Amino acid sequence: MKIQSVGVIGAGTMGNGIAQVCAVAGLDVVMVDISDAALERGLNQISKSLDRLVKKELLTNENKDAALKRIKASTSYTDFKGLQLVIEAATENQAVKEKILKQVDEIVSKETIIATNTSSLSITKLAALDSNPGRFIGMHFFNPPPLMALVEVIRGLQTSDTTHAAIIEMAKRIGKEPITVKNSPGFVVNRILLPMINEAFFVLHEGLASPEDIDAGMKLGCNQPIGPLALADLIGLDTCLAVMEVYFENFSDSKYRPCPLLREMVAAGYLGRKSGRGVFVYDQ
Repeated sequence: MKIQSVGVIGAGTMGNGIAQVCAVAGLDVVMVDISDAALERGLNQISKSLDRLVKKELLTNENKDAALKRIKASTSYTDFKGLQLVIEAATENQAVKEKILKQVDEIVSKETIIATNTSSLSITKLAALDSNPGRFIGMHFFNPPPLMALVEVIRGLQTSDTTHAAIIEMAKRIGKEPITVKNSPGFVVNRILLPMINEAFFVLHEGLASPEDIDAGMKLGCNQPIGPLALADLIGLDTCLAVMEVYFENFSDSKYRPCPLLREMVAAGYLGRKSGRGVFVYDQ
């Protein structure tokens, strides 16, 4: 199957980024969210992102306009009928994803591939809820999707070879570099990355150094382009906490225990860039 039409669930940072990447590559996109306001914000973000690419001469104005025309915004899953692929990019919450995916399963055809953009949840467990589990797969895009080249393609125990091959081909066609990963909490990249971020919060919690010095140490000493605390703010502290809780629950290993400071900051609403304050403070 050569995928030409894609549905995206969620118009937030990941959803609108995935929609943009697909539309620029020439695919027809239906982007669904719960409200017109959310869709408008998502479309505005896509337009601004494309403008930056035009300014950098990575995209022409004509290609920008063509990409925007390929994106249909909707508040109804019924607009997914007839599409070849639906990518769920909702919040990283098992119950929320299960509810959404069950609704999509009831609407799309049995041939439609359904993918989830989860960064930590079990593909096998989510696939088991589908009426055709062989068509279910994980597509883990990285933030921001228009700039990050990697897509982790995660096979559940039930995922068919046909589904896997179609997603690998599609990922390459939209300009990404896919890697195939077995189903396990955190998969590959986040399994390594999130415990490092969590440990940075323990270092901060213990007062070993300031946030600025912790990040400077990792950038200068480990050649990282961004420090772990600034990266946590970019990802969202609530997302970091949710992922660590998944690891802790699934592996039953104390090395995945979320840092108390991370829990406290999430409870305070200090979620990072999206809330204007995380470890660092940002202009709204």
